[in-house]
Amino acid sequence: MGRAIALRFASEGATVVVTDISQRRLDECVAELEAIPGREGEIFAVRANILIEQEAVSVAQSAIEKFGRVDVLVNVVGGIYGKQPFRPFLEMDEEQWQGTLSFNLDGTRFLIRELAPGMLVRDYGRIVNIASISYAGDWGQSDYAAAKAAVVALSRTLAIELAPSVTVNCITPGAIKTTAFAMIPEDIIEETRQRNVLKRFGEPHEVAAAAIFLGSDDASYITGEILSVSGGIWRGL
Repeated sequence: MGRAIALRFASEGATVVVTDISQRRLDECVAELEAIPGREGEIFAVRANILIEQEAVSVAQSAIEKFGRVDVLVNVVGGIYGKQPFRPFLEMDEEQWQGTLSFNLDGTRFLIRELAPGMLVRDYGRIVNIASISYAGDWGQSDYAAAKAAVVALSRTLAIELAPSVTVNCITPGAIKTTAFAMIPEDIIEETRQRNVLKRFGEPHEVAAAAIFLGSDDASYITGEILSVSGGIWRGL
């Protein structure tokens, strides 16, 4: 999803800063971005683990030093800590619980804390956070649901605190065809497909379309909102 979002912003003419913990993924992303005509010199990549505060701060500072300001921040990093995507709450160990909370919250809060002050000074900014429809609850994912609910709550709180200069919104994707699919058992994948109103899984570029909208002036009167990109699936009891 992160790569698709970066590609969409770059294709719309934005100067783009990307970061990833994997140098290989980062290099692949940059190659795609630089292949877009007219993008020479307008793509900047910083390898970092944004779950580490100083590395997240370094990414933000490097972006400002390179381009002078950051107008739009899209926080994508998140997921389930570990290799077992479904585990009942009473069987979950502390490492997975704390790891998932950190994985979904730390990078987001570090980058917002570093970049939002500049947006307030310039009286302009867009922050788009990526959560998940699982924030409403999902069997075997109490850690992930709690973490994504926290992202949603943080987004809505910051929409109040950073207004009126900065809008803050949240995208909650459903089943999107990313590398995370490899971790999901086939029976759960098929059950999810059948419950989906559109009877298919989403593509990363469809999340990117929501991100470019919320990051644009077309969404200037939208803040504190939760936009589901889920094909009609809604988690619940």
